[in-house]
Amino acid sequence: MKNALLLLAFAGFSAKGLAQTKTTTLLVGTYTHKGHSTGIYTFSFNPADAATAPIDSAKASNPSFLVPAPNGRYVYAVNEDGKADGGGRLSAFRLDKGRLSFINSVPSQGDHPCYVMVDEKGRNVVVGNYSSGTVALFGVAPDGGVSESLVSFNHTGSGPNKARQEAPHVHATVLSPDGDYVLVPDLGTDKVVIYRISSKNSRLDALDRSVALTPGSGPRHLDFHPNGKWAYVTQELTGTVSAFRYGKGKLEHLQEISLLADSSRKGSSADIHVSPDGKYLYASNRNPTNHLAIFRIDQSTGQLTPVGHQPTGGLVPRNFSFSPDGAWLLVANQESDSITVFKVDKVTGLLTDTGKRVAVPSPVCLQWVEK
Repeated sequence: MKNALLLLAFAGFSAKGLAQTKTTTLLVGTYTHKGHSTGIYTFSFNPADAATAPIDSAKASNPSFLVPAPNGRYVYAVNEDGKADGGGRLSAFRLDKGRLSFINSVPSQGDHPCYVMVDEKGRNVVVGNYSSGTVALFGVAPDGGVSESLVSFNHTGSGPNKARQEAPHVHATVLSPDGDYVLVPDLGTDKVVIYRISSKNSRLDALDRSVALTPGSGPRHLDFHPNGKWAYVTQELTGTVSAFRYGKGKLEHLQEISLLADSSRKGSSADIHVSPDGKYLYASNRNPTNHLAIFRIDQSTGQLTPVGHQPTGGLVPRNFSFSPDGAWLLVANQESDSITVFKVDKVTGLLTDTGKRVAVPSPVCLQWVEK
């Protein structure tokens, strides 16, 4: 009897250990225009030691941003092409144990789509087209494929930076925590434009509602705090971050702060994310600094305090992402053809370069699937 109990205890321990080391799937979007990349790549990722192993790849033209469906069975990717290449497209793939199979592709209703979002029910997809300054809603078919666009909107306006803000440039389409709104940073007009979305009725409605940011700042990406009360926007052209109070589709400005250690350096900011525990905010800046800025978040006000700056171990850091457990942070270094793996100190927010690199040609987007 004693031996039987020991065996049961060992089995329970082993099962627990296996559960703790269960791998997740890492999805990597890339640029293919230089000819080095096939398209989308998938890897297994072990949260115990951050070990990765390649699983599959799927051919796609410039899948620079992608997102998995909530059920983990499908992946939606933009094809960031312009008029010279037939215009932008939105593509759908089936995902099965890390392996990808193409379903279908439709026009994205604009040029150079650079961001895609899927709603909480997996019924609708919203795409932002950078060059044409358009936002479009697409339905999802029963097989996971995407329909032709149900509705699209054209932004208007410009900004003071004539080289970069000659016209609207939609750079993200982010679903609000309540699932009722889509927030759209527009780099060309220095605004965050807000739409109402209805997942059940497949509707996207324009509201007479937008938030103006500092002229010439170029808002790019946006992320919400896990509590749903605060939102943070990274501004590409000035290397700044803006903090907002969020509620019912409205933003109230709280703070603007630089992510550059030296104010004389050039801003070329890309991505922004709050840590899963909500304690810290991270934002990336590309050349010439190639770093992540780290901020502590005041848990009562949502305001930011600088903590440090971490070199990304490569050139032109674009998208970066926390592993689902928040223990690791991975950075896609576009011009180094590599992904850097950092260990996260959840107490201080600081990062340690593990020395591990995942070789991928022109990586620009990282997403996770745990299903």
